[in-house]
Amino acid sequence: MNTKRLFGRLAAATLLFSAFTLSAQAQIQPHRVPAYTGKYTGKAQARSVYSPKSTSSALGPQFGIRAGVNVSDWSGDAVQSVMDVADFSSGAVTKEMKPGFHVGFYATLPLGSSFAIEPGISYSEKGTKLVGTIPFEPLDFLNARVTATSRMAYIDVPVLAKAYITPGFYLFAGPQASFLVSNNARVEASALGFSAFKQDFDIKDQFRPVDFGVVGGIGYQSTSGIGFSAGYDYGLSSLDKNNRFDSYNRVIKASLNYSF
Repeated sequence: MNTKRLFGRLAAATLLFSAFTLSAQAQIQPHRVPAYTGKYTGKAQARSVYSPKSTSSALGPQFGIRAGVNVSDWSGDAVQSVMDVADFSSGAVTKEMKPGFHVGFYATLPLGSSFAIEPGISYSEKGTKLVGTIPFEPLDFLNARVTATSRMAYIDVPVLAKAYITPGFYLFAGPQASFLVSNNARVEASALGFSAFKQDFDIKDQFRPVDFGVVGGIGYQSTSGIGFSAGYDYGLSSLDKNNRFDSYNRVIKASLNYSF
């Protein structure tokens, strides 16, 4: 073989090997930012990076616990009749919202970077409250009151769709089935600040065992796992199973939750 041809082939091979080596090093070496040559001597500030944990992330399903307060009431024709009586009685009969609480568990199932499905289950107190007083001004000093409260307890099973509108903040909405656990009508009478009468009546059998409704609201989920939300439950099923009166559950909820 010609010596010049041999040296030529070796030189070409060396050049090719050098080119491939330099190309590989350029791909794996980190990009170096040239030193700033101006007069600024302060420390460089790191950019904050948003963690996808506070939205519907690609980290997989998350589970959590939720608890909070309820403010519940009834709505419908039967309730309107009570309000008409209240107007006629010049305030001797009033309807009030009933306080309660809820507590339960949920699972957040991501379906992309800003959307998730969240089924859950919780114990939730609902109902309404009527208060009557003596409509006679000279006897106001007695502070006589009669209170009738529907104390309902449900197992709520919502399936919510969550849409993140900004990092952390989201809207939610979806259907909910509520299974009646108990319903007691509590009647109380008092005067001069002392309780004169209190008795509970079990009226569960007079109400529908399942209440279907829709849920909606807004919430915030932090990167630490702690979040809060506010929502509204809108019942679609008439509560009386014998159709003697027409009324529906209405519940305002405020919750704290923790995802892990």
